[in-house]
Amino acid sequence: MIPDPSSFRNETEVESKLIVHYLLPKLGYPPNTWYQEVAFGNIRLDFMAFTATVMPFTWDSSSPLNLIIEAKSPRENLDRHVPRLRTYLTSLKSPYGILTNGKDFRIYERDGSKIDLCFQCSGSEIDANLEKIKFLVGRESLKPVPSSRKKSEIQPEKNLTARKNRMKIIAVYHNKGGVGKTTTVVNLAAALQKQGKRILIVDLDSQANTTYATGLAKFLDEKDDDLKNNNILQLIQSREKYPVKAVARPSTYVSQGIDVIPSHIEMMKYESELTRIEPAKTRLLSKLKDVKNDYDIVLIDTPPSLNLYARIALLSAGYLIIPSDLKPFANEGLNNVKDFIADINEAKDMFGMSPLKILGVLPSKISTNARFVQYTYPKRRRMVEQRYGFPLMSAAIYEREDLAKALENTLEYGEEDIPDPLSIFDYKSDSVSAHEFAMLASEVLEKIN
Repeated sequence: MIPDPSSFRNETEVESKLIVHYLLPKLGYPPNTWYQEVAFGNIRLDFMAFTATVMPFTWDSSSPLNLIIEAKSPRENLDRHVPRLRTYLTSLKSPYGILTNGKDFRIYERDGSKIDLCFQCSGSEIDANLEKIKFLVGRESLKPVPSSRKKSEIQPEKNLTARKNRMKIIAVYHNKGGVGKTTTVVNLAAALQKQGKRILIVDLDSQANTTYATGLAKFLDEKDDDLKNNNILQLIQSREKYPVKAVARPSTYVSQGIDVIPSHIEMMKYESELTRIEPAKTRLLSKLKDVKNDYDIVLIDTPPSLNLYARIALLSAGYLIIPSDLKPFANEGLNNVKDFIADINEAKDMFGMSPLKILGVLPSKISTNARFVQYTYPKRRRMVEQRYGFPLMSAAIYEREDLAKALENTLEYGEEDIPDPLSIFDYKSDSVSAHEFAMLASEVLEKIN
């Protein structure tokens, strides 16, 4: 069994107890296939393991495939070390790298000049996930795959659920504005990615708050607007043009890119026109099916209304999260949400689609005032279930300064500041808010699995 991660006091113990005495033997690497403290010019690796015996040690273009392992102190935040691991993998053309501090265990896969997180678990879960880890980076299975397909997209035959055709689409909707939809979407996406999921965000709100929050609106003048003619509007308007791959863009608000289909304020002008085009209501879903093997989860941000774009979002989704600050108007709005869902499910039935599965009302933007939390908050939670008949999610997102600061982060550009929003994990990964979103991600994965 794996040593208790809580017993690791420093980097040396992570290297010795976890990597040398447990991980390398379990992955099938005998002592003559791996090396510790390896140097290549300015690059110094903690461990490099090879698929074949390399004695004496040499490394060049003819060397067998290798695995880079970097160990950090249990006190270290692994996010800070991802850029360096990227440099190692791309410079040495290694297919995979492991990054761990004992408490957190990650596997990254090189994709050209970037790296993708393809597996993550806690240190205590390594033993339970050993078969998948061996499939990815074990000595017997570490071998090339066709360039058109990543190995992390292929699953071993036993004990693992295939990712293929398993894409889940989740809409985040409430017809009341100001309840934290955008904050929920962008930080839930980041939390799910940290658990190894491939994420696509779709912004269907013409206010484009999610487009802004994911770092795609960095221009200071509208003449520099590069989103206007390639966004969700064009995707919905066109039957054959503007597929997802042509419209989606890598975001900048997380250290590892999450793809985003941006929105634009121009959407307002075309709603009436699109309402008269019946196929437009299902085009997003149709085009998402074309990328069903590229993403694990699609998160759709919606307008706070009962309009066409909200309808498209809920028709496309299989699951629904309803963020709410649980204040009186938001609670009253749940009646409208309930009627809207019934209308959507009737349309889904006509299209031969399954009804929406409601993951629950997510308490969000909740005040941290002690008296409110103790007396008022429990009453409002009960009201959601008893009066409005909606299930409540166990997770809750409180209104905290860190969340606002992450969204308002900027970069200096000459004499001006340009928007540079960050996820809560990239802004302050050890914050209470980051923990709340991590808990939300775990609950979501449990409910959609």
